[in-house]
Amino acid sequence: MRSVVIEAPGTIRVVSRPDPELPGADGAVVAVTATAICGSDLHFYDGDYPIAAPVALGHEAIGTVLEIGPEVTTVSVGDRVMVSSVAGCGHCGGCETLDPIRCFSGPQIFGSGFLGGAQSDLLAVPSADFQLAKLPHGIGIEEALLLTDNLATGWAAALRADIPVGGTAAVIGLGAVGLCAVRSALFLGAATVLGIDPVAQRRDRAAAMGATPAAPSTTEAAMELTSGRGVDAVIDAVGSDASMTDALTAVRAGGTVSVVGVHDLQPFPFPALSALLRSVTLRMTTAPVQQTWPQLVPLLQSRRLSVDGIFTTQMPLDSAPDAYRAVAARSGDVVKVLLTP
Repeated sequence: MRSVVIEAPGTIRVVSRPDPELPGADGAVVAVTATAICGSDLHFYDGDYPIAAPVALGHEAIGTVLEIGPEVTTVSVGDRVMVSSVAGCGHCGGCETLDPIRCFSGPQIFGSGFLGGAQSDLLAVPSADFQLAKLPHGIGIEEALLLTDNLATGWAAALRADIPVGGTAAVIGLGAVGLCAVRSALFLGAATVLGIDPVAQRRDRAAAMGATPAAPSTTEAAMELTSGRGVDAVIDAVGSDASMTDALTAVRAGGTVSVVGVHDLQPFPFPALSALLRSVTLRMTTAPVQQTWPQLVPLLQSRRLSVDGIFTTQMPLDSAPDAYRAVAARSGDVVKVLLTP
């Protein structure tokens, strides 16, 4: 099979690898029909994380079940499915919450060096009853891919931001997750959502979704909007030292900062005294993907929630090196790339 691998920062290749074997009696093998590049994939590409050996990339996938183990009961061969980007054992008390992050054995993420990469022709999926869901009626390819990670992440970020109905929020970083967070925050009742990004075209995309566009800094925009009080909530979809510092400064006393951006491996200099004196709540979240599906699927099916405009580009899997270069440029033209094996 073909698989997208990173061999060194900035070096992407499409290589031939052995087809995956069935990962146990409760596992499945999925033929990937669509996958995508996530902003967190760029941490390998940009050199934020060490690469000891070539890593098969990708954690967002939908496809068709090719093979299942004898213990799998919820999907069958031939079913079209979406794959949760975060995997758990599926059997413990943590996984019973439908949040793989709470797995007692520790969660794993596809495309991070432990499980196979979703940017491949085939993907081995352990604990298939937990990781897989049949593609719901009325859900399109782009919607399904976003349900495997980005929409689930943006939705969880907004839920955990404690945005009061009629309140104010800011979203830092208007990539795919940030744009999903904008949509989610507005759906959950925010009256005003500031869309913060240095790229004007990305701010324009957020404005088309109902956000109030603002160029950095977040703090200046938040203080101007609220007459110096600060916004009720800040969602940080970047996760850098600068963005998290800005978020903690821009939020009002008693407000909440919800971080879903992926930080690098260096410690963050947390302003503990300021946060303490201002009673700021800080939440760091990896999306409970499976937990969000019962909420998000009906909202997408009913068209109450829309993710139109998140994907900007479609390319074949063999063009993955070009696709990564385009995403890494972080332009306004290319926000989210769909790859087709």
